[in-house]
Amino acid sequence: MEADKKTYFNTIAPTRIKQRKAKSYYWNDITNYCDYFIHEDISVLEIGCGTGELLNEIKAKTKVGIDFSELMIEQAKKQYPTLDVRVMAAEEIQLEQKFDLIILSNLIGYLDDIQLVFEKLHALCHANTKIIITYYNFLWEPILKFGEWIGYKTKTPRQNWLSLAEINNLLFLSGFHVYRNSRSMIFPLYIPLISELMNNVLAKLPVLRLLSINNYTFAKALPKNSIEKELSVSIIVPARNESGNIQNLLNRLPQLGSSTELIFVESGSTDDTWEKITTVQESSSSHFKTQAIQINEKGKAPAVRKGFDLATGDVLMILDADLTVAPEDLIKFYNAIASGKADFVNGSRLVYPMQKEAMRFLNLLGNKFFSQTFTWLLDQPIKDTLCGTKVLLKKDYKRLVTNRSYFGDFDPFGDFDLLFGAHKLNLCMVELPVRYHERTYGRTNISRFKHGLLLLKMCFFAARKVKFK
Repeated sequence: MEADKKTYFNTIAPTRIKQRKAKSYYWNDITNYCDYFIHEDISVLEIGCGTGELLNEIKAKTKVGIDFSELMIEQAKKQYPTLDVRVMAAEEIQLEQKFDLIILSNLIGYLDDIQLVFEKLHALCHANTKIIITYYNFLWEPILKFGEWIGYKTKTPRQNWLSLAEINNLLFLSGFHVYRNSRSMIFPLYIPLISELMNNVLAKLPVLRLLSINNYTFAKALPKNSIEKELSVSIIVPARNESGNIQNLLNRLPQLGSSTELIFVESGSTDDTWEKITTVQESSSSHFKTQAIQINEKGKAPAVRKGFDLATGDVLMILDADLTVAPEDLIKFYNAIASGKADFVNGSRLVYPMQKEAMRFLNLLGNKFFSQTFTWLLDQPIKDTLCGTKVLLKKDYKRLVTNRSYFGDFDPFGDFDLLFGAHKLNLCMVELPVRYHERTYGRTNISRFKHGLLLLKMCFFAARKVKFK
């Protein structure tokens, strides 16, 4: 069967470039969607690269393509002489290099043993490698067959038709964690204005998007060990009018990883928060490496960013000084990221029952609204967008900073900034449920209406950048 498929692709190779250009509207949608998650500093492998169009168009530091059709690779080299493309079957991959991203675009339908190919990907993956798989929505099979029958679409050999659930299951069986599924394009033909309306607006809506022709699956390798390695940790504590919580925070804070650094960032307090911090800093030197700094800017986001800039640890954590999230829970966040199960860990306060006064009713409604909005925007469940406890690797944060201008810089808390930034970097985001406790000192610094409008504005801006780009 593989020989028949190879003969088929060798047969169509001489006309493949021309045919692909004729259907460029469809193919460019796949290329542009993948390219959104690709950055100039990463290495990319495309398996089943064909004549090389997708691989050539994406931005990446290193690009390698393989295909089992000698004539397809021959055409790719003629079209893109500098592109690194090689004759190699997916089932027989032999490459020494490990890649940051591996793309299988419209390939799995032709594989005789999909699980075998998925399992072979592990040899090409490091701990943070991401996989993007694009494939037809199986609901489109009758339409595509009709297109072949009338001669509009090139006839293809019989394919595997898989649902997203089946693809996800095969990846799980092969040792991968699927962290996002998404869809695009409900009208694969180009007709001015009509195509834009159908694909840039209607295809983004919750029900209609299920009819999209292109399915996307994002995955990363499941970790082999419970903890890959011991990492150093920096915990950033933004503190404004939190005098009564500082000593208790220190008393309850656990040691994490190979070393734990505690960074207090104080801004605009009207009580003696800064004095408490300096006192605690002197007494904690034997337990933690401690830094403390005052800044003039008000708001949590400037405090977090200043703390991240000062941090020396491999892992960056945010812990609100109000202790509504227990310091003891940071052990769970550390384990999630140190084990390789996540690149970005977001706390979720909306799973366990809350203490009665932990969150005001309007705040709870606002959180649920933004939860649904983010789930739609980012194509993965996000139950709690505004939990103050978020954790990521410092190397990823540095990359996030370089992309900050993409979404704008007006988030007063930094939560949306980090979530949108992690999505753009294609980080594997995992939510970790935490119990949300009542404050025992002070009051919230959040203005429900003023800050809520700012966050809503950022969602509209991000929707244009993520969904309607």
